[in-house]
Order: sequence, then C-alpha cells, then structure tokens
Amino acid sequence: MKLHCLMDLLFCILCIENDKLSLLTWNIDGLDGEEQPERARGLCSYIQEYSPDVVLLQEMIQPYVRFIHKRLATDYTFIEGGEGSYFTAMLLKKTRLTLLDSKIFPFRNSRMGRNLLFAWVCVCLMTSHFESCKANSEERVRQFKAVIKRMSMAPDDVTVLFGGDTNLRDYEVATVEIPESICDLWERLGEPEKCRYTWDTWANTNKEMRFKARCRFDRVYLRRAEPHSMTLVGLEKLRCGRFTSDHWGIYCTFSLK
Repeated sequence: MKLHCLMDLLFCILCIENDKLSLLTWNIDGLDGEEQPERARGLCSYIQEYSPDVVLLQEMIQPYVRFIHKRLATDYTFIEGGEGSYFTAMLLKKTRLTLLDSKIFPFRNSRMGRNLLFAWVCVCLMTSHFESCKANSEERVRQFKAVIKRMSMAPDDVTVLFGGDTNLRDYEVATVEIPESICDLWERLGEPEKCRYTWDTWANTNKEMRFKARCRFDRVYLRRAEPHSMTLVGLEKLRCGRFTSDHWGIYCTFSLK
C-alpha cells in the first residue's frame, strides 16, 4: 500500500476510534418537482443542523447535487451512485472520514435500475433504494438478501453500516435469514413507536394518496456497531407548506465495536 494511503487510513482510524459515529439516511424524493428549491434548502438546513458524519440519500437528482454541492462541498465529500434520472448518493464529513474506495454493484434483475452503493472509510458504508411497489416483492427480497450477503462478507473485525429506502414489508424481512451479527437499528433500540413509520401519508401530506398508509420503508442495519439513538427528521413543514420529502429521514448515532 502506498504511503499516502497508509496516512489516510491512519487519519481515519484516529478520527473515529473509541468515538461515536452519526448517520443520516433519507429518501429525499427528488422526483417530486413541487417546490424543489425550497425543499433542497430544507435538506441542506437539516444536514447543517445535525452535522452527521455520514449522509445516505436516495432519489437524488442532478439539480439537487448541484444545489447541495455549492453549500456543503467544503465540509463533505460527495459520492454519486449512478448516472440515471435519479440515483443514490453519500456525503462523508471531511474532518471525520477519509474516502478510501467506492463501488457500485448493480442489481442485475432490477427493472428500475437499482443498485448498491458501497464506500470504504475504515468502516464499510452501504446505501440502496430497493425495488418499489408491492408487486415487486420478489425482486426486493432478492436485493435485501444481496445486501445481507455483502454485509456478511466483510472481514470479521470490520464495522458495516447499511441505510436506505428498502421498501421492505415486515413479512418480506421474515423470509430472509439474517445472521445474529447483523441487527436492525430500530429493533435493537427497543422498537420506539415514535420512530416506527418513515413513510406516513397520514402525517405527511406531500403526496395526494387515495388510501392512507404507514410503513417502515427506510431502515438501518448494523454489524459490529452499538446503536445509541435514533430520531426521525423532516417532520416540520417548510414555508411553502410542503415537507422536505414524502419520507422522514433517520438520524442515528452509534459507537464502533
């Protein structure tokens, strides 16, 4: 390994060793064209307020990338998870994490161009936007299994963090064998009711839905990390009368094992 790579690795370890790490994962609904500038400003405000070490975003679009980059590029390294009309992205706080490598793993059977975005920063970071809609359950479960497999393949002494819009239903998760070493953040924290639903059309009025629904689509999975807290973000309406997204974001903190 080259000297500069060793120095980057040492810097990263010193920054996070015996310390908490914070993460925000959020489907920002970039495909919704309503009030995009104000919603993008709202997203930046939440990131600046919570100052997470890691930001995992789904349904990102290029106008959002340009807008956020102008405001946050000084503090965050940006990683894009594709070149399509919408994609995932990661933001890594420069003072805390040094990007060593990143890759995109396509889901071969996805009809929606979905993939897994992976980044190595002394810990393994992953995000994805699983196949949408109830009818695509089989492919969504296949994608979930692929993520669990990737998390399990990491070396035993490496922390792995996954966060994203999984679109998973509980009955789908029940069909997948999850190793004891991997935990669901919300479950590990005692299933706090106030953080159960991340897509809640009763409370969030961005979408005009004929039928109301509450779902835990957005999830965080951990390996070799001890969660301390989680909270939903984006619960306040902006001045335009809309929320930042039709999803709530998940902000969480944890310590590395």
